Amino acid sequence: MDSYLAQLRRDVGSRLLLLPGAQVLAVDADDRILFQRSRDSGLWELPAGGAEPGDSFRRTAAREFREETGLEVAEEDLVPFASLSQADVHTLTYPNGDVVHCFALCFEARRWTGTLQPGADEVIEAGFFSAPPGPLHPPTEVVLRLHAAYRETGLFQAL
Repeated sequence: MDSYLAQLRRDVGSRLLLLPGAQVLAVDADDRILFQRSRDSGLWELPAGGAEPGDSFRRTAAREFREETGLEVAEEDLVPFASLSQADVHTLTYPNGDVVHCFALCFEARRWTGTLQPGADEVIEAGFFSAPPGPLHPPTEVVLRLHAAYRETGLFQAL
């Protein structure tokens, strides 16, 4: 079945859509972060995606994390640390010309189960890194800064 976004695209074409979504910054026991390389852009990013009807931000994050990494995270293990919605940072144009302004809630995950198996339809490769691989998707750079500020202050970050 087509995603909600795919259904909307049939009606509105490539024009700008506002899209709620979520992303997961997964940190392993060695303090390495999970990055994946996007099939769309070839850039490194965090697991993320858009909400489906009936989804909460947590459910969206857990579903996208599973679809893109093969790993299972319990919704209650997702800790919100930031929101990313600033249009000049989080408006994306895909290779096919589709444009979305994303409103994402960013979660940290430190517990999950399963074996890392990148989702072949969206992800070229994935792994845990001590330093971000490059080149990074520009919004991912912003999320890493928001996460660093959250870790330093303990305060939720919003942009």
